[in-house]
Amino acid sequence: MGKLLCDSTAAVAETTFQTPTSPAVHWRDDPKATVDLSEQTLTIAAQPTWEDVIGLEDQQRRHLQRLQTKGVLWKHPKNDDSYPAVVFRLSHGGDVSADGNCLFTASQRAMAAREMDARKLRSRTVRRFVEDFGSVSGEEREVINGAIKHMYSPDLKNGWGIHVVQEVKLLANKEDRGSLDSAIEELVLLGMQREMAAESIYKERCIAVNDGPSWAKYMLISGSPDDEDDIITLQYTEEGLLSVDENREGHAAAFGDDIAIECLATEFKREIYVVQAHGSDAMVDEENCVFFLPHRPRTEICEHPFFLFMKGTGWCGAGADHYEPLIAQPSSLVSQEKVAFVL
Repeated sequence: MGKLLCDSTAAVAETTFQTPTSPAVHWRDDPKATVDLSEQTLTIAAQPTWEDVIGLEDQQRRHLQRLQTKGVLWKHPKNDDSYPAVVFRLSHGGDVSADGNCLFTASQRAMAAREMDARKLRSRTVRRFVEDFGSVSGEEREVINGAIKHMYSPDLKNGWGIHVVQEVKLLANKEDRGSLDSAIEELVLLGMQREMAAESIYKERCIAVNDGPSWAKYMLISGSPDDEDDIITLQYTEEGLLSVDENREGHAAAFGDDIAIECLATEFKREIYVVQAHGSDAMVDEENCVFFLPHRPRTEICEHPFFLFMKGTGWCGAGADHYEPLIAQPSSLVSQEKVAFVL
């Protein structure tokens, strides 16, 4: 899946959707959004050690253990004396189910937002996007639409130098599944191969995820029976259609992308850092190969950050990135000169 950092200065992994002259996209501030940190009482000792986390190489464990032992230095965006720098020790916050909701589940744990579940976080994220998308200029809106189209409805004539498989995401209303099945069956009876018939009907009758409104409908899908739509995924190779995932049980969820992370950051007025222990275009500790992908709220008001750990592509199914929570514990015992990393 393509990675989008919705910022005029950020690069999109695998491709660039904005040229240097493209307008910046400014998300509108919500003065009513508040963050209560009083529940952030988890201690490092209560968290699993990095030795308990599966799927990591020894070198990765060492780098991540260093973040837990030495901490990272965070400076408030205003960077003045009224906002002192804080050293955070980062520990693993526990496993998160690879059900497509991992970004929101991990964020809920990392923020210790006990009054919300992952589905409510989804809803607030999408609401933030819809409000802000409606407030930007037409030119800015086209930039966002283009980025969404690139990720979820890619031009299948291009991109094969980067991708082996490309996916097209479609939305099928749950109430329409019966009529969709009947239409597919009619084509099969006429002699069309089943997958080709399904591709034809789904592309004709379902909603393509290719702009802001369709992204909002897509990102609301959590794999719950209460979802309004089901996700249909068409997979292609350079030679043509590879497979059709019809998601008949309706369990597929929309994987959180970088647009969602930016909206989460703005909604909760928090800087969000995604920590990786493998390659990426990001803030990097060259010596220890630890990568930080910063996502900043589009508001002058900013509370303490929270941190997520990206285990790697493919852990969350269908090649998507899998996120797990990091517990950020403020520490007065670590010297600012001896931290593992300065954000």
